[in-house]
Amino acid sequence: MAVPYCPIMLAAATLILLAAVTTVHSIGVNYGTLADNLPPPAQVAQFLKEKTIIDRIKIFDANPDILRAFANTGIPVTVTVPNGEIPNLTDVHNARRWIVANIKPFYPQTQIQYILVGNEILHWGPQNLRDDLVAAMRTIFKALKLENVEGIQVSTAHSLAILEPADTPSTTKFRAGWDVGILAPMLEFHRIVKSPFMVNPYPYFGYNEAKANFTLFQPNKGVFDNETKILYNNMFDMQLDSVYISMKKLGFGDVNISVGETGWASQGETFEQPKCSVANAASYNGALVKKYESGSGTPLMPGRKFETYIFALFNENQKPGSIAERNFGLFYPNLSPVYDAGVMRTGANPATNPSIPTQPAAPATNPTPTVAPAVKPTPTVAPATKPTPTVEPTTKPTPTAEPATKPTPTAAPATSGKKWCLPKSDASDAALQANLDYACGQGIDCKPIQPGGACFTPNTVRSHASFAMNSYYQTQGRNDFNCDFSGTGSITTIDPSNGGCTYVS
Repeated sequence: MAVPYCPIMLAAATLILLAAVTTVHSIGVNYGTLADNLPPPAQVAQFLKEKTIIDRIKIFDANPDILRAFANTGIPVTVTVPNGEIPNLTDVHNARRWIVANIKPFYPQTQIQYILVGNEILHWGPQNLRDDLVAAMRTIFKALKLENVEGIQVSTAHSLAILEPADTPSTTKFRAGWDVGILAPMLEFHRIVKSPFMVNPYPYFGYNEAKANFTLFQPNKGVFDNETKILYNNMFDMQLDSVYISMKKLGFGDVNISVGETGWASQGETFEQPKCSVANAASYNGALVKKYESGSGTPLMPGRKFETYIFALFNENQKPGSIAERNFGLFYPNLSPVYDAGVMRTGANPATNPSIPTQPAAPATNPTPTVAPAVKPTPTVAPATKPTPTVEPTTKPTPTAEPATKPTPTAAPATSGKKWCLPKSDASDAALQANLDYACGQGIDCKPIQPGGACFTPNTVRSHASFAMNSYYQTQGRNDFNCDFSGTGSITTIDPSNGGCTYVS
């Protein structure tokens, strides 16, 4: 039925619509499940939809319970192909079987937005996965078409180890060997199918007290890029512009960029202080949400709104590694906020946490960082020990449970501030052998663990890997991520040197 034209009604309706548009905000989150105390997926879906502005999730597998729970919610879901399945998925028959088993039972009732083929493959390897990555992405895309599944895009997530270390974006480029051999054909694929190039920028890994404000979006002196004449006032922008310039140097500046992971730990070990705190996590993630909502973009990409997923939804109490690894969550498992990151809807009751910290000021230091924008700018061919994370990357955190159960770190014996990198107690010999091969292949001095060397005895994989992993950590910059080794390394303040075997510090 036709409705009579009424200017007043139309104007009023327009104002209401504009108000709705300007007040609707959204951001994504990584939904990890390495915990034994998380709420059921259906409760999580209802909570996100009704209480938060979080309007999309990313998971590190194709968990059927989560896919089922998010059906008919209107919340887009990104699923991830486990790293170890990549070689099989270069065959179109296997790729079609994967789509039939993991996507078609849930789609389109569940709005699956992306299929990510592996996670941080170039960083962690091993080499055969790097070699097969682009082929697997193409084959998954082809399989979707053959199975008549429309509307799902294909991508993969990268750590910023894809970049050569550099002080400013203008001097950055993709790592030699990966640039032309892998990233150029991958970016060509993204351009053709119109899917985004997904990166995981973590200013968290570039933190130190001297440049705290620069990493936390707080007032600071900034970093000046002499070539572009741009003064950067935060590391996040600098990292994204570094990716953009690297893409542009290969001729792919037109491909969209999305942020697959970024976040901050709210707790950590003694040696992870003062970086890991509720104040810093609230400052970083709170400012990130505001920046995302503003659509301000970066100095080289003004006005561009990057699809962004905060790491992570929950503190996950079964993640290996330091306390920080278990405390990257925005929420405790009882759905109360760890702090105010600006993701709760107006008027939503944030559960039972009596005092939720808001964005406190970061330490009042004026950093003048000269660090490279790359987050994990370590390996040229990184440790081949993270090939099959079927859940989520172990390079970021997740924690225990509610505020009352936060772990209390015990201080290690004082060692004048020195730190060493050693294997975790549960690391397998296979993983340690891969770490050993990788570290010694990066040019560190492994003579001490060769026959006749001061550290050859005991002649075990664990002992030799300990020496090599620590040497790699010490020579690559002593950043936390230099000791990650796909979640098999751990930092200690206790000197592991013994007898005539001296560990570098």
